[in-house]
Formats: sequence, C-alpha cells, structure tokens
Amino acid sequence: MSIDDIKCILVVGAGQMGAQIAMQAALHGYPVILNDLSPDILAKGMNGNRAQLDKRVAKGQMTQAQMDEAVGRITLEPDLEKGARRADFVIEAIVERLEPKRECFARLDAFCPAQAILVSNSSTLMISQIATATKRAAQCANMHWFYPPLVMRLVEVVKGKETSEETVGLVAALTKKIGREPVILRKELPGFLVNRVLRALAGEAYDLLEQGVASFADIDKAVELGLNHPMGPFKLADFSGLDIGYHARLEAYAVTRDPKDLPPVALEKRVKRGDLGRKTGKGFYDYSTVPPTPTQD
Repeated sequence: MSIDDIKCILVVGAGQMGAQIAMQAALHGYPVILNDLSPDILAKGMNGNRAQLDKRVAKGQMTQAQMDEAVGRITLEPDLEKGARRADFVIEAIVERLEPKRECFARLDAFCPAQAILVSNSSTLMISQIATATKRAAQCANMHWFYPPLVMRLVEVVKGKETSEETVGLVAALTKKIGREPVILRKELPGFLVNRVLRALAGEAYDLLEQGVASFADIDKAVELGLNHPMGPFKLADFSGLDIGYHARLEAYAVTRDPKDLPPVALEKRVKRGDLGRKTGKGFYDYSTVPPTPTQD
C-alpha cells in the first residue's frame, strides 16, 4: 500500500480531538467519514469546526467557498460498520481507556478492507496494548495529535512491537500530506515524547504545590515569566482537561505500578468533584471571571 492508495479516511470519535482531526484532513483534500455514537454528537463536532473556520474566513485566511468545500468533504456517519467498509485509513479518537479502544479496534478489524491502516490518537496507551485485539497488528500504530488539532502542528507517530516499517512510513507520509509535522518513535513507552517531558515538569510543579512551597497560581506565573512558556502547568492542565490528565496517570500507573505515576491530590480532588478545567468552567481556575481566578482545594 502506498500513500496514493489512501482515498478515504475514517475518524472514529467526534469529540474536540476527532472532529478537528477530520477537519484537518478535509482541508487538505481528503474525503473523510466522521463517526460517533449519535447524530447529536456528530453535529456538535461539526458545529465546532465551522466556528473555527469562520474565524479564518473573517481574517481573510481562507474564502467562504474554500471553507464550504472542505466542510463538504466530511460525511457524518453514526454506523461504524458502514463507515469502516469504505476506509483506507482509520484514526481512532475515542475515550482514553484501554478496553473501549480494544473493542473499537476489534470491530474495525472486522469491518475495514484488508489493506486499511488503523491508528490510535491515544496520548498514553501504547499501540501494542490495543493492536492485539486485531489480526493486523503490523498495520496498527499510534498517531498522537495535540490539542487543538487545527492549530498544533506536531503529530507523534509511534511504532509498536508488531508495527511494520511500511505502516510507520505511511502514517508519517499522511501526516505531512495533511499539513502536520511527524516525529517517529521507534520504541514505544507510556506518554511518548512530549507528554513525558510535560509530565516531568508537571510532576515537579505538583510536588512544589503539595510541599506548600508556593501556590499553583504563582508556580504558573514562574513558569510563564521565567521559562517563557505560554501557559504554566496548571493552566495547561485546565486547557487540556483535568480528567484527561487524571486518567492518563491512572493508565500509566497500571503499566508501571510506580506510585509516582498516581494522580496528585490536588488533581484528584478537582476531578472527583467534576471541576475538569475550561470545558466545565472551573478547574484550577474559575473561568466565569475575567481574568480567570484561582480556585480553592
């Protein structure tokens, strides 16, 4: 299979990640099938995409005709089997849990054409944990995007134990063809590249917080002004979704059994009370105020 054989892309999961991944591929000329459990979820994902592209049109970065053409390349399909039968390349972007991903891959393996490549957008789960649910492990890889996919240029391409070199090459080539920059990991490990570096920084930040050295707001300020980061670690956690970080740590702990990988107390408290960051209006910061104000434990 070559890059030219990829004629149709299926994205499974129409949340913020999946919907924007689908839009990015459509912006670069690919017919895309976007799948999720219900028409309402699919409609919400596409409404978010239109809002993002409307801003580009308003700024003169694209024309209304170009936007309409790109949106028109996406077919909304709640029937996974129907969508999978047409796909040459599948990007899974569902909930960050191992068993649902394995179940999804098993169904894709049964429905997709024999040559189709199956990739997971998982940020922490390794493809070797998922691909054994299929009979095509050589054609499975991680293709980890960063939020928001319509803005962030990097994609981590991770080779599993059984992933073929041909598959790695195809995933990297497709990444470039849809306007993103791949980095290739030839050895899989929890967290990949970027999240391991971020987790090291965040781990130190949480440790400083739990020791009472400084408030999380002052730690954020120090990182932003002292290291020139656009967001401190706690603001970034809110931006990404505190539940995402929480469950990623639990998944890492399930692999390593290292207590250091368990969610920090300040993170766990907020997740358990439903304060998940910007998407719920409150996390480490309260987003009902301008500017956002630090919350209490």
